[in-house]
Amino acid sequence: MSQSNGQEQPIYMDHHATTPTDERVVEAMQPYFTEVFGNPSSNDHTYGAEAGQAVQRARSQIAEAINADPSEIVFTSGATEANNLAIDGVVEHYAEPGAHLITCVTEHKAVLDPCKDLREAGYDVTFLPVDHQGMIDLDDLRDAIRPGTVLISLMAANNEIGVLHPLTEIGQIAKEHEVLFHTDATQALNYIPLDVEAMNIDLMSLSGHKIYGPKGIGALYVSGISPTVRLKEQIRGGGQEKGRRSGTLNVPAIVGFGKAVEIAIEEQAEEVERVRELREELWEQMRAKIDDIKLNGHPEKRLPNNLNIALPGIEAQALVVQTKNRIALSRGSACTTDSVEASHVIRSISNNGDEEFSSFRLGIGRTTSKNSIDPAVDVLATAVRRMKKVKL
Repeated sequence: MSQSNGQEQPIYMDHHATTPTDERVVEAMQPYFTEVFGNPSSNDHTYGAEAGQAVQRARSQIAEAINADPSEIVFTSGATEANNLAIDGVVEHYAEPGAHLITCVTEHKAVLDPCKDLREAGYDVTFLPVDHQGMIDLDDLRDAIRPGTVLISLMAANNEIGVLHPLTEIGQIAKEHEVLFHTDATQALNYIPLDVEAMNIDLMSLSGHKIYGPKGIGALYVSGISPTVRLKEQIRGGGQEKGRRSGTLNVPAIVGFGKAVEIAIEEQAEEVERVRELREELWEQMRAKIDDIKLNGHPEKRLPNNLNIALPGIEAQALVVQTKNRIALSRGSACTTDSVEASHVIRSISNNGDEEFSSFRLGIGRTTSKNSIDPAVDVLATAVRRMKKVKL
């Protein structure tokens, strides 16, 4: 466990919820709070011009990471806004009520909720099912496309069970049918090579705080070629971001986001192998010390740092509470943990209603060391034994 103010801190294993800002990112951001504080839209003087140059540099860092052009990067307040802008922006620009969208039942609420709102407004939405491992059937996707389909929105990596959608295959299907393809790549950028051109991705949502950058900053990639995607702006005002997203740009956060992306790409190959090894050791030890444990999601086609586990007969929320002073973990999405509602992702893959409430998520990251695996497993195993004994 780490030390903070002389006190032991819980082992952090909730890197899907958020990540600590990398010290190199903080260092890059620092001058833009007090020294280079200009408004990048005020480019008639040095203060604004310097800020504008910093924003452009961050655009280039992010664009390079996904093989895009800097002009195709739209800064937002986070991936939630990026998802909303992609879905509502496309539909409102291209479609009349009655037009058709395709998404999946295991998407993040930042995709599902806009799609449900559009359905209530008169649009037609197909929510693709998944199998017991959380995978979509590409034939289901093909069959769902019809005249009037304007958008497919399927995430790159699931935020709860870590399952990876086959982006290249989905992009090819979308291209063949001349349908726009949006993907929420929030969880994927750290660990999965992304290429918007090779994968035929038209829109991609990204977030800073999932990749050791600051909170409150994200981006939407919007294709400028083949086809050029048009969006109906959702935030109106000063016309920033070429009219696609108004509002004074958060320069320090944008600088930090760009730096975080740069670091993530540079260190990706090495970090993927490191976290995968830790994940496998964690899983093997848990299987050895905890009875009746089950892995949720696909055993191989998943993020290398993700474990989502079902413990039949154990209430996950009670486990989280009992262990919170020793280990930080989560029942599922950080955006819905205040809700007593069961995970919609686990519900979608399980035939056992108990698993909806007995599943929890572990997310390994840069703060996870080999030395933290043994104590983490011991904490969980002890808590599970205690909870089972109480039930007897």
